[in-house]
Amino acid sequence: MINRRHFLLTSLATATSFLSGCSRSQDFLNVTLLQGSIPPQLIGDFYKNVAKKNQIRFKPTKQIQQIFEFITELQQSEKKKTSSIPSLKSLLSLGQQPNQQNQLVSLGDAWLQEAIAKNLIQPLDLDRLEKWQQIAPSWKNLVKRDSQGNPSSQGKIYGAPYRWGGVVIAYRKDKLDWTPQNWSDLWKEELQGRISLLDNYREVIGLTLKKLGYSYNTKDLNQVKNLPEELQQLHQQVKFYSSDKYLQPLLLGDTWLAVGWSTDILSVTDRYKDIGVIVPNSGTSLWSELWVQPNSKTPAPNQENLDSLAQTWIDYCWESTSVRQILLFTDGISPTITARAEESSPGVKSISEDLAQDLESKPALNSLLAAFPQSEFLEFLPPEVDKSYLELWQKIRTVKS
Repeated sequence: MINRRHFLLTSLATATSFLSGCSRSQDFLNVTLLQGSIPPQLIGDFYKNVAKKNQIRFKPTKQIQQIFEFITELQQSEKKKTSSIPSLKSLLSLGQQPNQQNQLVSLGDAWLQEAIAKNLIQPLDLDRLEKWQQIAPSWKNLVKRDSQGNPSSQGKIYGAPYRWGGVVIAYRKDKLDWTPQNWSDLWKEELQGRISLLDNYREVIGLTLKKLGYSYNTKDLNQVKNLPEELQQLHQQVKFYSSDKYLQPLLLGDTWLAVGWSTDILSVTDRYKDIGVIVPNSGTSLWSELWVQPNSKTPAPNQENLDSLAQTWIDYCWESTSVRQILLFTDGISPTITARAEESSPGVKSISEDLAQDLESKPALNSLLAAFPQSEFLEFLPPEVDKSYLELWQKIRTVKS
């Protein structure tokens, strides 16, 4: 008969063997990325020309929120590694987790401040990458942060941007006999009850601020004359608020205009010829997807090789062929070509003829690129300022005549 002591010792040995096997199988770089943000063609070319499949593995995830939760769980599991004699349960649990240091994940710029402040990610060493030197200053300013995640020119590099887009306007060409040009068009009388808006207070208040000539990141809303009245008027124009289903009523014709993210909207325009897209000429809000590295206090045995492979992958995403594939197959724009709108950037090379032709075939993205200098990333606001935005939003949303 197998006694309890023998059973536990046997189980522990089995678990240890299992973990050892997992460790050997984890001698590759795990890359968790947002689904659809990197085209399969790019990954295929990377395997063909640079690395083998047993060196780097990609796992697509549907939402940035899920990736953020994933790196949060990794940090929590790291903190639990405090006992020199871990329990059988914890050994088995850790065996189900990938080695934290074998990770590179994609994250949105809006999540960067929180991820740094919570010590979920660590700085990246990009200065020795040749193509990093060609990235325009605006992108370097976006990812250079202090230890609390605030932008800092003296900060460390916490992310490598690989794709960006912005908020755009989609409209029904068969319903309107005019073409929207700017945010102010949302207030036109004929659009009353015909607009779909993002259910996002920063975006809605931000576009209203932009219409009034202010920044998306205005710190003192009290200085903006008539802001509540403008928001209330816009609210009367809106039929539907949603951050994930705002296109459905537009496609059905229930609304005639929608405000949303470029990748969402451009993904349907090829199939729906009655949908037009414009980028407000006064500028818009921008988003960017970045490569970041989860934090860990326990480096992998082959950490130097993994870090080198991660840098190779990041650099490959900035290759000219990769830039074209991201543009053509994901409706996103590489940060390497925003220099077209920032010609004074040192070390920036002009875009190729092929890429220029690709941009001409994507008029909405071309317009987004042209509007880049007037556009803004949504900055992290101090808690008291963010509260003032939210309170104004809640006040407006409770009134409907």
